[in-house]
Amino acid sequence: MKLTLHAKNLDLTPSIKAFVEEKIGSISKFLRPAENDLAEARVEVAKPSKHHRSGFVYYAEVNLKIGSRLFRAVAEHLDLHTAIDLARDEIERQIKEYKERSREARRTEKNI
Repeated sequence: MKLTLHAKNLDLTPSIKAFVEEKIGSISKFLRPAENDLAEARVEVAKPSKHHRSGFVYYAEVNLKIGSRLFRAVAEHLDLHTAIDLARDEIERQIKEYKERSREARRTEKNI
């Protein structure tokens, strides 16, 4: 899986890079080898503004493209690591749902 990471209104430290690579890279275990070769993840971590002091301070956006299929998740939280975790969980849920729909479609075709 190819991973591209961007930061907005935030310094991209090596620890943040490592955390994103670990969390988003672990999505590859849900993909078949052929899908993993095609997968391209674009991650943006940011603060909505430089002067934001209350409410959800950080957000993480993940766009995962596998062939022509696009999975997208956005999460906001007071903690950057939690926002990344929430976005990863949403992408994981979408992949599982897509795989289940595909599996059901194949079962239906076999029964016809």
